Amino acid sequence: MTALLDILGITVPIYLVIALGYVCTRQGLFAKADLQVLGKFTLNLALPALLFNALSQRRVEDILNYHYLLANATGSLMVLAAGLFWARQIQGRSLSYSSMMAMGMSCPNSGFVGYPIILLSLGPVAGVALALNMVVENLLLIPLLLAIADSEGAAPGRWKTVLRQTLQNLLKNPMIIGIVLGFLFALFGLSLPAPLGHTIDLFAQASAVLSLFVIGGSLVALQAKGLQSTVLPIAVGKLVLHPLAIWCVTLWWVPIDDPALRAAAVLTGAMPMLGIFTILSQRHGHGTVSAAALLVTTVLSFFSLSALLWVLQLQPV
Repeated sequence: MTALLDILGITVPIYLVIALGYVCTRQGLFAKADLQVLGKFTLNLALPALLFNALSQRRVEDILNYHYLLANATGSLMVLAAGLFWARQIQGRSLSYSSMMAMGMSCPNSGFVGYPIILLSLGPVAGVALALNMVVENLLLIPLLLAIADSEGAAPGRWKTVLRQTLQNLLKNPMIIGIVLGFLFALFGLSLPAPLGHTIDLFAQASAVLSLFVIGGSLVALQAKGLQSTVLPIAVGKLVLHPLAIWCVTLWWVPIDDPALRAAAVLTGAMPMLGIFTILSQRHGHGTVSAAALLVTTVLSFFSLSALLWVLQLQPV
């Protein structure tokens, strides 16, 4: 009973904030435009500050965990390939639809949902895990899937142009900038003046609650009615297959020595899909399906994550 209460003490506050964001937006206290502003603040200021702090205050050898990066990337690519195969070969879907399904299964919401949950369950390792997750997602998974989606019907070699443009845009991404600066500060043993450091701390501390609130508000008006046969495979792939794949990789192929980071990798796989999933899918006309998948997966993740945390308490990975 005590273990169950401990787990609920982690997951309930997270999803209460999500629920509060949903209720406040549904009741008109916040408009969709307000959430866009909060989301931009979180993505462009709060999360980059968090990533900078997480990396700049640690040793380089603690940050460059190649085993974590390889295990995360390998497990995610396995699920990505499975999603593409299922949609393309089994269901006979278009290439853009297949890439959308694969993205829903393999790209977790590491910043808005993952970081708060890992922080509450595993402590300070959450910051390093977030930074490593951002590297895998932003430099490998998302560019690859966007290139696959945009290659449909395009001229031969078009995917190379799309991939290059995507990578160029990443250089302007504030979260990538935060990761690079944090790593450089750690590499050269630099530190910020106290006033500037405290300012960045304030921005970093705002990231967790704001990100969860924005996720809750973004679920307003999303519907899953009539799309169960399409949405459920994405939800199962994201909440079950993804963490299972990462767990198998860490168990048999790429062991992660730090037990906290090992657990963080498995928990990362169990998060619902990234918050911009719907926006990226809308480019190819799959916004309705992706919105329904985001809603269903986020709701179900409360139960799947609680169950996974219970398993991790009984039998650490």
